Amino acid sequence: MKHLVLATLLSLTPSSLVFGWGQPHHAITRGALDVLPSWQKELLGAEFTALGDSYCMIPDNVFSDKENARYARMESAPGEVYLKILHLPTQQPEYLEVMRYFMDLAVKSLREGRTGDAARYIGTICHQIEDYGSPSHTVPGDNMFTLLQQFLPPSDVMKDQLMHGPIENGDFSVSISGYQPRLLGTTVDEASWRLVHRVHDEIINARSTTVPIIQALYAADQESVVKNQLRAATMDAQVVADAVYTILCLGSEKYPSEEKSALQQVQIGGFFPLEAASLYYPQQQFYSSPHWGHPRSGIILAGGSKAMPLKLKLPSGEKEFSNGISAGMGKTLTFLLPKNIYSRFTVLAGLHPDLGAKGRVEFTVSGDGKPLRTITLNGTDPATLLECDVSGVSQLQLTLTSRGVDSKSNYAIWAVPTLLKQ
Repeated sequence: MKHLVLATLLSLTPSSLVFGWGQPHHAITRGALDVLPSWQKELLGAEFTALGDSYCMIPDNVFSDKENARYARMESAPGEVYLKILHLPTQQPEYLEVMRYFMDLAVKSLREGRTGDAARYIGTICHQIEDYGSPSHTVPGDNMFTLLQQFLPPSDVMKDQLMHGPIENGDFSVSISGYQPRLLGTTVDEASWRLVHRVHDEIINARSTTVPIIQALYAADQESVVKNQLRAATMDAQVVADAVYTILCLGSEKYPSEEKSALQQVQIGGFFPLEAASLYYPQQQFYSSPHWGHPRSGIILAGGSKAMPLKLKLPSGEKEFSNGISAGMGKTLTFLLPKNIYSRFTVLAGLHPDLGAKGRVEFTVSGDGKPLRTITLNGTDPATLLECDVSGVSQLQLTLTSRGVDSKSNYAIWAVPTLLKQ
């Protein structure tokens, strides 16, 4: 992770190194490893300690540790020694492929009895997860915070410093004692896809710490700096624990039955679609109907300003939903799907019974651009359950189209959007 101690940020060479956390990489990785079950610690053997002491830094040390540099390289980029994508997130399809690539190498190494190789690949994955969840890697395109400093003018003491290093530098320990690592999948494709969405959560969490850390640095309030760094590092450790736990389960083909059962379906109402570039919606993705805004997860906005619960009319009466998406007309939401994992998609489509009573909307579910289900509903109609076969689909699209005369009443909702394996 790119948080704390990057000690110097090293010199900015022509290759534009963008190191992350630094010393905190060790603390975060060790904190994650501590909560692994005993059988996994035994599986790693002597490599368990090396993961936290050394391997988690492989992507940062590719020039100084040439022996291990190959564990942070990709066949698809043979000329790149320092892979920036291991340190800075770009777009979902790209970093999903990177996570899948190194996870696959780690799992194959474990299954072939090459524990040392597996641990080194795991170290690279840990580093990537940790860097993505670092407060110093949260502002797309402004890794050194020169633009952000124009919005947050620095103190006299800090005005000539690049902020990347100070934001992430530190020396502390990370504990997530009591945390139970989660199984992310029973195949590499499923696990890497779920991992991406866990990483999205940690990125958003880290973003909430960046400005408070900068303000604390300006005020020379080291206690607040560390407090917010730890807030980011703690969640990073939890995601790392999930990833390592899952890789070791995959490598040994050992899955707790209750966790495997829980993976039969996943609700995607809280996932970021591809249109939310860098995990936010750029202005070209805003819609103008039923109000000016962008899609929302878990709520619907009355008039674009007042948050209200997602609610639909069902045959049994009105019901509120916590998992779902409210969206506007004419802007498609696209969700990546893992290869050949899920066979069905279900979603409740309808209009909010109060806000959308006068609306009329066409709901379309598509797979790779091909319509799978389409239905037009009035605001007075009960919500309809749409079921689609998504076998072989790599991109799932949800589209809303106004089919009435009162577009300001088109308060449409996709409730409980769910992918199922069977």
